[in-house]
Amino acid sequence: MRVIIVGAGEVGFNVARRLSGESKEVVVIDKDSKALSKVADTLDVQTILGSGSNPEILERAGVLDADIFLAVTDKDEINLISTFMANRIAPKIIKLARIRNEDYTKYPEMFTEGDLRIDTLINPDEEVVESILRIMSVPGAVEINDFVGDKVRLIGVKLPNASPLIGVTLMNIKEHLIDLDVVIAALVRKDRLIIPGGLDTIQEGDIVYFACIRDQQEALLRQAGILSDPIRKVLIVGGGNVGFLLAQALDNKNHHTRLLDKDPDRCAELSEKLDRVIVLQGDGTDQELLKEENVGELDMVISVTGDEEMNILSCLLAKNLGAHKTITRINNFAYIPLIQPIGIDHLVCPRLSAINSILHFVRQGKVISAVSIKGEEAEALEAIAQENSGIVGKPIKDLDLPKGALILCFQRGEDVIIPTGLTVIEPNDRLLIISTRKNIPEIENALTTKLEFY
Repeated sequence: MRVIIVGAGEVGFNVARRLSGESKEVVVIDKDSKALSKVADTLDVQTILGSGSNPEILERAGVLDADIFLAVTDKDEINLISTFMANRIAPKIIKLARIRNEDYTKYPEMFTEGDLRIDTLINPDEEVVESILRIMSVPGAVEINDFVGDKVRLIGVKLPNASPLIGVTLMNIKEHLIDLDVVIAALVRKDRLIIPGGLDTIQEGDIVYFACIRDQQEALLRQAGILSDPIRKVLIVGGGNVGFLLAQALDNKNHHTRLLDKDPDRCAELSEKLDRVIVLQGDGTDQELLKEENVGELDMVISVTGDEEMNILSCLLAKNLGAHKTITRINNFAYIPLIQPIGIDHLVCPRLSAINSILHFVRQGKVISAVSIKGEEAEALEAIAQENSGIVGKPIKDLDLPKGALILCFQRGEDVIIPTGLTVIEPNDRLLIISTRKNIPEIENALTTKLEFY
């Protein structure tokens, strides 16, 4: 597979890193020689200095022979023009463009037809807001993702020490989670991710990833001993794109929401657009202001400004003043492992959201969605089982899946099924598979051919 990436920033670099590590042929284009040097020095990919909107550069990158074209610079206009040029040269190529400006995203039909014909518009801001809303729906969770048309939810939860599941061997888990369609997809123990087997035992301090039918979520959390009060009182720090979209989503009678921004003109604009949300002018790192707003009584403080140092500091101050939960927005991947150890409950990363939006397009086989789990240690893939693939027609116990890969569930018709070892996958089943990163090429292979795992 040949993938052309326009943009050597954080998103472009990390997509190239993921794909080059899977032996895919990757070309990265950028006008910034310093950013391009970082890519060339670090990754086994081809780099081309120049503009992705230049037809000559695109032809030199081999766009005619490419499978996928990704325009992921920080400039919407460059991404749009680059995609336009790619479409003129190679109309059949799959094209994805990173677009954040609301002036563009509210007219998606303009970009899916005619001379542009972009297959997918990637809006990281919208993805981040969806991530925050999922976290708010399960306050005790560390990570939540939806699959199978939102029928199945993958929830990562740190179990309390009093949980009845502590000490339970996974092969006996059904005795403790009664009348529930659930499977334990992964464990995180001492910061190490484990794809478990039936003989593994849940221990104190484990983060447990449950794959469950969404309608059974509340019963699962109750039986697992995870009891959290609903999120009602919220403070959003930052009135930019993400803050505004989130405030819109929470502008209802179920949430008491306040939004804090430093810019008086932006505050005036937000006040006109929002109904129930209280808009405040001020700095999220102003401790006296946070005290005046009784931050210690809030269920959640969510800091989503464009300044990640400010986001981290405002969340730490809010937590120190007694706020129950905090979420911070991070752009720099290097900061991600540091967030929870310093006391912030959750993080959201627009650039990681963009990468997740891209991943399923570059996966071989009929992959519907792909999401990184625990940073990038594992991946959950949602895919259609094809008639000629290696996982069809045999009991799951005979598939010899590589260690670190697990079929969590599948949809057949309207039914979602948690499989056993005797279950046989049929053509057109919609599968949810979790795998460690190193096994992704083998999973891709199994989704496309009759070859066995080795």
